[in-house]
Amino acid sequence: MTTHDTLAPVPPSPFVRVVMRPMTKKLNPVIGKFAGGKHFSMAGEIRHIGRRSGKTYVTPVSAELVGDVALVPLTFGNQSDWVRNVRAVGGCALRVGGVNYIATEPEFLNRAEAKPIIAEAFSPPQRVMLRMLGIKQFMRLQISSVSD
Repeated sequence: MTTHDTLAPVPPSPFVRVVMRPMTKKLNPVIGKFAGGKHFSMAGEIRHIGRRSGKTYVTPVSAELVGDVALVPLTFGNQSDWVRNVRAVGGCALRVGGVNYIATEPEFLNRAEAKPIIAEAFSPPQRVMLRMLGIKQFMRLQISSVSD
């Protein structure tokens, strides 16, 4: 296992914990209706399998593609259920810009390690927002194929 694969807990920033987390119960259902859609670049959607339940879950995430790599900022840290589920099964389905992908090989990168991909994947205003939210870690996924 490389250091990228270890999951030392990386919690969300105080701002995310205090301001954003309480809003997610209200916002996620609304964002979830549009996430991954062709005309909704604000959020993609991850379909993942529960590591204990075996159920399929859908979670809206910020995700950007660079070639055959997807980069997902871990806004709520690396201990959220969807992150742990994706890691446990080694991948997920990802929908971005109205296109479905199969994403595998989850790898965790800190901000410095992800910097070259961040610069290519996110616009300057998005990069400012990532810093404002205090995002410390990202999930890098290998896009292995496009699904139907």
